Amino acid sequence: MSKQSGRRGQGGGFGPRGIGRPVEKAKDFRGTLKRLIRYMGPHRWSLLVVFLATVLGTVFSILSPKILGQATTVLFDGVLPRMQGVSGAGVDFAAIGRILLMLGTAYLFSTLFNYIQQIVMVHVAQKTVYNMRRDINHKLARLPLKYYDTHSHGDTLSRFTNDVDVISQSLQQSVIEAMSSLITIVGVTIMMLTISPILTLFTVGMLPLSIGLSAFIASRSQKFFVRQQNILGELNGHVEESFTGHTIIEAYGLEHEAEETFKEVNEELYVNGWKAQFVSGTIMPLIRFVGNLGYVVIAVVGGVFVTQGTITIGNVQAFMQYSRQFGMPITQLASIVNVLQSTVAAAERVFDLLDEEEEAADGADAIVLQKPQGAIGFHGVTFGYEDDKPVLKNLDLAVEPGQLIAIVGPTGAGKTTLVNLLMRFYDVKEGTITFDSHDILKIKRSNLRTMFGMVLQDTWLFEGTIKENIAYGREGASDEEIIQAAQAAHVDHFIRTLPQGYETVLTEDASSISQGQRQLLTIARAILADPTVLILDEATSSVDTRTERLIQAAMAKLMEGRTSFVIAHRLSTILDADRILVINEGEIIEQGTHAELLAQNGFYAELYNSQFVAATA
Repeated sequence: MSKQSGRRGQGGGFGPRGIGRPVEKAKDFRGTLKRLIRYMGPHRWSLLVVFLATVLGTVFSILSPKILGQATTVLFDGVLPRMQGVSGAGVDFAAIGRILLMLGTAYLFSTLFNYIQQIVMVHVAQKTVYNMRRDINHKLARLPLKYYDTHSHGDTLSRFTNDVDVISQSLQQSVIEAMSSLITIVGVTIMMLTISPILTLFTVGMLPLSIGLSAFIASRSQKFFVRQQNILGELNGHVEESFTGHTIIEAYGLEHEAEETFKEVNEELYVNGWKAQFVSGTIMPLIRFVGNLGYVVIAVVGGVFVTQGTITIGNVQAFMQYSRQFGMPITQLASIVNVLQSTVAAAERVFDLLDEEEEAADGADAIVLQKPQGAIGFHGVTFGYEDDKPVLKNLDLAVEPGQLIAIVGPTGAGKTTLVNLLMRFYDVKEGTITFDSHDILKIKRSNLRTMFGMVLQDTWLFEGTIKENIAYGREGASDEEIIQAAQAAHVDHFIRTLPQGYETVLTEDASSISQGQRQLLTIARAILADPTVLILDEATSSVDTRTERLIQAAMAKLMEGRTSFVIAHRLSTILDADRILVINEGEIIEQGTHAELLAQNGFYAELYNSQFVAATA
C-alpha cells in the first residue's frame, strides 16, 4: 500500500486512528438502552395503546388453535362412529359452522388489533427519531469549533443519518415483536396447561436450551455489530473526502491510493458485517432445531394419550399448534436480541454525539452591546489548542474603532487563531480580550458574533438562489439592498449575465461558477451584513488582478468607519493599513505602518522585498 493511503481515522483523513482501534462492545449497554427508552417517554400513552392492542390481538390469535381443535374433535367424533357402523352417526355440521364462525371472528379481531398496534407504533417510532434528529441538529449548532476541527464530517453525518435510521427501523419492528412475543409465551403456556400439563412440561423443558443458545450467540455477535457501525462512519467519511477532493486526487495522481483506502475500509466493513450476520444468523436455525425436537415428542406422546382416551384429537392438534407458537416467539425474541445489539451500538454513537461538550453557556450577567463601536483589545492573551503547545504568547494589542489592522506572518504563526479568539470560536485561557472595553466573555456570544462580518479564503455557499446566498448574512434584506451589495462587490454584472439572474440556483458546492465568482458572492454577503468589525482572511486570493483591484476599492469604501482585520499573504493588498502586525511563533514581533516597517528593515521588510523580487522576476 502507498505511503499516502495509511489507515483512516473515524470517517476521514489518512491518519493512524480509526480502523486499527478495536471496539469490543458497547461501553454501557444497559445505560444506553435505558436512555433510548426514556426518549420514548413522551409517548407513554401511545405505547399503552400499542400494548393493549398487542394483548388483545395476541389473545385472539392464541384462541384460534383451541377453537379450530374443537372443530377437528367434532369432525372426528362424527366420522369415527360412522366408520365403525354406528347407526345414526354423522358429523354435526351445524356445530362446525358455529365453531368456524367463532374462528373467523377471532381472526378478524386479531387482524384489527394488529393493524391498530402497527399504525400507532409507526407514529411513536417516527416521532421519537424526529425528536432525536432535532436534538442532534440543535447539538451540532451548539458544538464549539474544536469539535469540527477534531471530528470527521463523514463520521458525524453517519451518526446523524445511518445510526438514527437503524434506531428508527428497530423501534418500528422490534418493540411490537417483543411485546407480542412475551404475551404469546404467557398466553400459549396457559392454553397448553389447560390441555395437558405433561405435554406442557415437555415443551417448556426445551426453553432453557433455546435461551442459553440465544444468549451465548448474542454475546459473541455484539462486538461485530458495534464495530460495523463505527466502520460505516469511517467509510462515509472516506467517500465524502473522495468526492469533495476529487480534483486534487486526480491532479496528484492518487486515484489508486484513494481506491486502496476505500478497498481497505470496505473490506473490513464486509468482514465485520459478515461475521455479525453469520454469528447472529445461527440463532434461528439452532432454535428451530430444538423446537422441532419438541414437536416430535409432542406428536408421539400426544398420540399415545389419544389412544388412552385422556385427551381429544382436537386438543392434540391445538397443542401441536401451540407448541409451534411457543417456539416462534422464542425465535423472535432471539432475533430481537440480535437486532438490539445493532440498535444499542447505533444509539450509543448518537448519544456520544449528544454528550459532546458544548460551547460554554452565556453567564447570567452576560450583556448585549446596543451601539458597538469596534474597539478591540488583547491583554496578556496566551492560548494553545493543546495546553502544552501555546500558539499565541502573552499577546497585547489595542485597536481603535475604524482602524484597519493587517496581520501578516508565516504559516502557523497564529494569525487565524487570533481571529478565532475574537469570534469566540475558542475562549482564551490566559488574559482577556475586550470589545468596547467589555470582556468578550461577558458579552452574549450570539450578540458578539453579529458584530463581526467574515470573508474567508474557503468560500461557503449553500444550495439555493444567488439572492438567498447573498441575503444569508442579513435577515429581511430587500431586493434593492441585495443588488446594492452585489454592485459594491463588483459581482452584479456577472449575476445579470446568468439566465435567471439573481434567481439562479446554485448547487450544493456552487461548482457551476468559478472560485473567484464564489468569493465575490461571499464578499457581497459581508457587505450586506454591514457589521461593526470586518474580518478578511485572504479574501481576494481567488480572483484575478483586475477584479482584485475593484474589490480593494469596494472594500476601502466598505471599511470606512469600521474596524477591520485583514489576514494577508500578498502584502501588496495591505499597503494602506493603519497598522500592520507581524506575527511569528505566536508573538507580535513588529508592528507599524507599511513605511515604518520597511524603514525598520526587519522581518516585514525582508518578507515584502522577497515578494516584490518574486513578482518582478
